[in-house]
Amino acid sequence: MFGLFSQIGTVIVMNIRSLPQRLWMSLAAVLAVSVVVAVLLSFLSMSNGFASTLDGTGSDSVAIVTRSGSQSELNSVISRDSVNIVSTAPGIATTTDGQPFYSAELYVVVDGIKKSSGTEVNIPMRGISRTGFELRDKVEIVEGRVFEPGTNELIVGQGVLGQFDGFDLGQEVTFGKTRWSVVGVFSTGGSAFESELWADARMVQDLFNRGNSFQTMRIRLAEPGNVDGIREMIENDPRLILDVDTESDYFATQGEALQGIVFFGWGISIVMGLGALAGALNTMYTSVASRSAEIATLRAIGFSNLSAFFGTLSESILLSLVGGVVGALVSYLFMDGLTTATMGPGFTQVVFTFELSPALFQNGIMLALLIGLVGGFFPAWRAARLPVITAFQKAT
Repeated sequence: MFGLFSQIGTVIVMNIRSLPQRLWMSLAAVLAVSVVVAVLLSFLSMSNGFASTLDGTGSDSVAIVTRSGSQSELNSVISRDSVNIVSTAPGIATTTDGQPFYSAELYVVVDGIKKSSGTEVNIPMRGISRTGFELRDKVEIVEGRVFEPGTNELIVGQGVLGQFDGFDLGQEVTFGKTRWSVVGVFSTGGSAFESELWADARMVQDLFNRGNSFQTMRIRLAEPGNVDGIREMIENDPRLILDVDTESDYFATQGEALQGIVFFGWGISIVMGLGALAGALNTMYTSVASRSAEIATLRAIGFSNLSAFFGTLSESILLSLVGGVVGALVSYLFMDGLTTATMGPGFTQVVFTFELSPALFQNGIMLALLIGLVGGFFPAWRAARLPVITAFQKAT
């Protein structure tokens, strides 16, 4: 057994030393694999970053109430009467003065200009009260101040500043016939709320003609994760056609909207991987053909078929592994930490950051190794079955 491993090691070393003779074809194979891995990791890091942003938005300590069957906050409508009824449900925490701890909020769409493309996009604007600030654990004013209730003032999320024009501190923006003043910038720890504009709920109701209705109701739970009391009340009251979930569950469902990106990324990578596989096959067949005399010589002096097989297969795996590492590094350098915005489930822009995790790197390397394994198997099989006499004839 030791002799077999020694033979395989000898063939591997011989193959590596002969790589300069096939330099350009080897580099082409490495490049093809690196492109496949880089493309795959780009899509996966996009999906991972988007999901992380939404995961960081939801909380088990907060419940969100929406109209039954609505797919997003934008599609939901809740009347003031419904808000008042739900606020009496069991399981709701109370404020320091003994009142139910909840925030009735609006969610409207306004126009913005994306910096990267100069195109007009939808940006979410949230009508919120001071209680809504208290419900969110990570809200911090990083520049300026909070808007004054009853005025056309708004504050913008940090994500909005980085991705969209016209929302700098002190600027005025116009939505419809109403001018708003930007008086502050807020952070929510990188959550999806940083993609929003916040203003006084009553002013948003009046200026967007929403009457006395809202889109959502957020509730601080007396027991984190427990919405049973609220859900039971809603189900038993025919006046309430509503759904209730914890914020964490709600945003986890919203994050599924981008899962198609994962499948699309894998689909594109598989198609491109077939091209890389063809390149690997061509490279390895050429490698076997150019070294037929060497392989025959080794066979003639006692090297086994297995040594030729695994020696050739190892070369293919090595080239693919180098390509996978290069692709992963390129993706890390150019994608990891990149901030962008894309259409979210509410037909509005969500600002998020590409995130490359160790698990994603592992996926990329595994794909590269698969290409190397399949691309090298048949040429390796040919090397193992190469007739010694025919090889010598070809060499002479």
